[in-house]
This record gives sequence, C-alpha cells and structure tokens, in this order.
Amino acid sequence: MHGGGSVGIVYKVVELSTVGEEEIEAALNEWTAEGWTFDAMQFAMRDSSKRPAMAFLAFTRNENSE
Repeated sequence: MHGGGSVGIVYKVVELSTVGEEEIEAALNEWTAEGWTFDAMQFAMRDSSKRPAMAFLAFTRNENSE
C-alpha cells in the first residue's frame, strides 16, 4: 500500500505518424520543456520498408508536478 505522502509516476505517450529527425527532435523538445522526462522510444515498422511507419515516445514525471 502507498502512504498518503507517496509520489507516483505519471506516463505520457506521444505518437508520431511522420518519423524523421525534425519531428522526433520537435516532440522531445516540446515535452521536456513542459516538464516531462524522456523515457523511451519505440518504432513501428512496415514490412515493405526499412523506414519506420510510426514512432512512440514515452515520457514520465511525478504526479505532483505541474
């Protein structure tokens, strides 16, 4: 059980349908400026291409952060 003073972690997932250097950098800069901490990046691939079809960026922060 968590005590009343415990701090939980909140997650945010950002989906990018256009995957390129500029789009990834823009999303990373936008969400870290909002106080989120970058956690992970996952790509969704197409069978017919070596380029990713989508990217998912995961961010975290304390639930008490504004």
